[in-house]
Amino acid sequence: MTMLFLGFSAGVPILLIFSTLGLWLNEAGVAKSSITFFSWAALGYSFKFVWAPLVDRLPLPFLTNFLGRRRAWMLISQLAIMASIWLMSSMDPQTNIDSLEVMAIGAVLLGFSSATQDIVIDAYRIESADKDMQSMLSATYIAGYRIGMLVAGAGGLFLASYFGSTKELYSFSAWSNTYLMMIVVMMVGIVTTLLIKEPDLSSHNKEYSTKDYLRFFALFLAIVAAFIVTFVVSADLGKVVKSSLTEVFSNKHLSGFIVGTLRMMLAIAGAYAAARVLIALNIVNRSMVNSTYVDPVKDFFDRYGLSVAILLLAVIGLYRVSDIVLGVVANIFYQDMGFTKIEIATVSKTFGLFMTIAGGFLGGLMAIKHGVFRVLFLGALLSALTNLLFIVLANVGHDMTWLYVTITMDNLSAGLAGAAFIAFLSSLTNIKFTAVQYAVFSSLMTLLPKIFGGYSGTIVEVFGYSEFFILTTLIGLPILYLVYKVKPYID
Repeated sequence: MTMLFLGFSAGVPILLIFSTLGLWLNEAGVAKSSITFFSWAALGYSFKFVWAPLVDRLPLPFLTNFLGRRRAWMLISQLAIMASIWLMSSMDPQTNIDSLEVMAIGAVLLGFSSATQDIVIDAYRIESADKDMQSMLSATYIAGYRIGMLVAGAGGLFLASYFGSTKELYSFSAWSNTYLMMIVVMMVGIVTTLLIKEPDLSSHNKEYSTKDYLRFFALFLAIVAAFIVTFVVSADLGKVVKSSLTEVFSNKHLSGFIVGTLRMMLAIAGAYAAARVLIALNIVNRSMVNSTYVDPVKDFFDRYGLSVAILLLAVIGLYRVSDIVLGVVANIFYQDMGFTKIEIATVSKTFGLFMTIAGGFLGGLMAIKHGVFRVLFLGALLSALTNLLFIVLANVGHDMTWLYVTITMDNLSAGLAGAAFIAFLSSLTNIKFTAVQYAVFSSLMTLLPKIFGGYSGTIVEVFGYSEFFILTTLIGLPILYLVYKVKPYID
């Protein structure tokens, strides 16, 4: 029951950044290219491995003594989620660019705090029961997560419609009240956190001094600051490079993608350089850094070797690219095809949820009977090919039958692929480093897809929906070759 309610608390925030927020911005008249950039607010999920060790080790003043390490971080992250939702609810994106920017900040904070909650809940689940209970805890957590997504997705759309906002007649108060209701919904997580017991951490981690913890926290802040400063400082240079590339390619969108990717890579390099300098200067406890970051990564490469490890990481990083890139723009597409929020909530969110769950059970059963590799390969194939159904829907327009067909096939394949993929990720982890290695894998699996997904609105504006869906199909096909290559390391 605990994991059911904690799963619910974890499932609510994600759609308030993705699909529900996308419909709000679309009704407010925000350009599609800007709407899909908001999906980058969820990159916190893809970088959570950076601060996962901080959450794992750092005690919070007063709260840790009162609630325990896990529940203290859980409560802080849930309060931060509620504050972020409130900030977003107070901004009207239609008013001016400043309001849109503040909303973007709120979305980033929501992604960060929600990813932090996920880190703590995963740790709590692992520590609160024996290994033979983990599958049951995971199952109830996923069920709660899906219910939370249903409330934030379908429930959010029903509420916005009930409060009176439509694409033709936008109402800020309707969407604001909807997000305020989500704050009330998050009380489920708060109450659960206050009622549950702290797991036994007597043999958890080596304890360090307060000074070591503070220095470790300073390292994290320095890494974040270096990333932000590098990214901001490179803005002017990025404009110059973008202008030059636009002349070369005669395509400002392609130039923007290249420059944005290069700035992201430069910012990551700046953060890494800052970390190396601080470690070299003995600003932090070197053994603490090694046990936290270095040993789990070294273990993975030692077990598989460099070439195989890179191949496995490529599969992890690209397996879901087709689904996620399309998913960023899916709700906007449904609305542009003339479907109402009620229809989207009923078919895409509610009916689609049950299809995803059904696909997950089907994938699990098939993996037991036929092995993980076959289901992993089939899931990758279906995830790419079902995107072609969206082309049919784009041509027929507002047709409820084709909407049901498209949602059924797309969500079944996503659930099937997801079940096999989780089994694949779990098989790669070493029990000694489960938390950190799984955090790295789960972060990597969404990083590149979400970066590419941020440009999906731009692609739609330039080429149109049909060409976009063809592209999402094509980018999913090379994954089949990668999955085939890792077959000896799966079954």
